[in-house]
Amino acid sequence: MAQKHATPPRGLLTVRHSPSFEGKFGRMFRALRPAFDPNDDSLKPIFTELGAKMINDFDPPKDGADDEESGIPALYTYFGQFVDHDITFDPASSLQQANDPDALVDFRTPAFDLDNVYGRGPDDQPYMYQPDGMQFQVGKKLSGANDPDAADLSRGENGRALIGDPRNDENAIVSQLQGLFQRFHNRFVRDNQSLSFRDVQLEVRFHYQFVVVNDFLERIVHPDVLNALRTNGIFDRAKLRFYEPRNSPFLPVEFSVAAYRLGHSMIRPGYRLNDSVLLPIFPAPDHGFPQGLTGFRPMNPLWGIDWGRFIDIDQRAYDGDDAVKKNRLQFAYRIDTSLVNILQTLPAAVAVNPSSLAARNLLRAWRLGLPSGQDVARAMKVTPLKDSEIHIGPGLESGLPPLTIADIAGGKFKGRCPLWTYILAEAMLHMQPVKIPVVEDRTIQTPRLGPVGGRIVAEVFLGLMFGDPHSMLSLHPDWYPKLGPDYKLRDFVNYALGM
Repeated sequence: MAQKHATPPRGLLTVRHSPSFEGKFGRMFRALRPAFDPNDDSLKPIFTELGAKMINDFDPPKDGADDEESGIPALYTYFGQFVDHDITFDPASSLQQANDPDALVDFRTPAFDLDNVYGRGPDDQPYMYQPDGMQFQVGKKLSGANDPDAADLSRGENGRALIGDPRNDENAIVSQLQGLFQRFHNRFVRDNQSLSFRDVQLEVRFHYQFVVVNDFLERIVHPDVLNALRTNGIFDRAKLRFYEPRNSPFLPVEFSVAAYRLGHSMIRPGYRLNDSVLLPIFPAPDHGFPQGLTGFRPMNPLWGIDWGRFIDIDQRAYDGDDAVKKNRLQFAYRIDTSLVNILQTLPAAVAVNPSSLAARNLLRAWRLGLPSGQDVARAMKVTPLKDSEIHIGPGLESGLPPLTIADIAGGKFKGRCPLWTYILAEAMLHMQPVKIPVVEDRTIQTPRLGPVGGRIVAEVFLGLMFGDPHSMLSLHPDWYPKLGPDYKLRDFVNYALGM
């Protein structure tokens, strides 16, 4: 069964009952008290109200420049989703799930090992692979992308994708990104025929891990935060101060329920896949969009992605006439305390009550007893943001007085802002001018995760990788791909496309 959008991985909701505060999930700041009593049901309306304030007015999918855009190409939003599915991959059977509802034993350690792509491998899941046991199966051809090898994922008779993690079929973009990883692997096999499957798998993992720590983190975390974790330019395990697993690496709830939900604010109202397809990420029938880019079904054969609209594999104009606007590189929305309106009412097929993604995030964090952003900042020896600095809504100059966290729910959030909201507001105070990869000489002011949110995300990413004895950082911390140390996600995509 496909997991619903934003449904927590098994074991997350019961993590506070773990006597060791570890297991598959745990806590970074074990000594901090909950910001709000998780058992006081009378508090639910204040989180629902804050969630509503964090949803923007309806903005239809459109071509052309957009004030909400960051300097981060749009594919990084879905690369982040792909990474999340990798480190929360759970291959346990339904019998194991029944026997282990709290997720405290018999789980794989979270790692950047592409289990969401490889599954259990060709010996155990041969239907995912070609008869040679080396390359992945591919599905039916897709058109519209000017890519002769564009294809859907391989699917069973019921239309479900035959892939390592079903969640990587939940929308058209992450589904075709999964396909790119398979194509990267298949090309690497063809280009290195003397290598075994395991050797190819290790090389693909290293390329992916290099992009995660040397490109993706650079896009979303402020450089001051990352530099504090390096020694002589190389990430240093000894610099990790807050992510300290007592046993095996785990996913802290401060990361899973708060800091790493930054990607929700990066989602655009919709995306142009190719010359013919511009659709919202979810259907919006009330606004004239009965169809969206939802997944868990065979890909529409006309939905092949022109990847130059999502990542800078070539250079295109930023703005111009209608034809230029239609062909431009799309950028992720800014990391701020505003989510696009289409996330206010998620379709029933991918959500449960409440349907608002913002409200779901806030309610889950409350029920899990997360500390406030201010308390986490103090625990990290960071000066907490003032209430007047925690702005709610788009991080744009409107000329209107900003709405602050103290203005919501009769002041109930004064001095104790929910951690997720705090981290997004902190990013709005850590803007950087980013030169974007377009024909024109253009920069965009781009928020980065700051000393609280950025440190949590970076330490967990690095800690998971250092905690995996087979990772790039553990085996070869100075490794880089043959193209050189400036290797980026665009290079990974180019290789997968055969360019």
